Amino acid sequence: MRFNLSYRESILTVVCDDGLRDAAFDAMMEARYSVESKISEDPFFGITYDPYPASPGDDELVRRMCDASAVAGVGPMAGVAGAVAVHIAERLVEMGSTYAVVENGGDIAFYSPEPRLVGIFADHPVFRDLAFSVSSDRIIGICSSSRTVGPSVSFGTSSISTVFSDDVILADCCATALGNLVRDEASIQGAVEDIGSRAGVRGCMACCGDKVAMFGDIPEMVPADCSELGPSTR
Repeated sequence: MRFNLSYRESILTVVCDDGLRDAAFDAMMEARYSVESKISEDPFFGITYDPYPASPGDDELVRRMCDASAVAGVGPMAGVAGAVAVHIAERLVEMGSTYAVVENGGDIAFYSPEPRLVGIFADHPVFRDLAFSVSSDRIIGICSSSRTVGPSVSFGTSSISTVFSDDVILADCCATALGNLVRDEASIQGAVEDIGSRAGVRGCMACCGDKVAMFGDIPEMVPADCSELGPSTR
């Protein structure tokens, strides 16, 4: 089953077993309420670009955002899309879905023991007809940041910066950090080595100009017509 969910800034694509649309929507609203409540109590949480420590009494999802921001060196809201996605995926798995793929603005919480193709929507010709072949018996993160595609805030120049991690929120935060570090073609290799070496990151890649750099454990890439695929990183 594949369906879309949307509410205010959240525009998601969900792939899971049949009959779980309402559960996915409820989980999306729960995640949003957690983050919005935190911002209401502490507005600085919602605007800082620097790591921000959790406060006593914070919801678990907010704590996870703060922990990921500390590793990545970015503000906690850099992980908000991944936080919403993983909360939904966790709920779907708890309810017995045999697979759950949740894409939220280019940030994916992925669970599927069977291989699935994850497309790359990037302003770069190398990835026009390629996709990752991914399978996982636990929820993992495949998250991207771009200066040229989508609404994400990026201080770098990469057309796509993608991070793979067992922690979806960390992947989201580190994708932002990687995008910020890629300032030109000369900086791209050092950027992927920096982010790819951080605790919890399995691998990463970035594109800038005519250069593509990869580091760590990257899923197999295969030829694919990305226009035919479901949830895709972008």
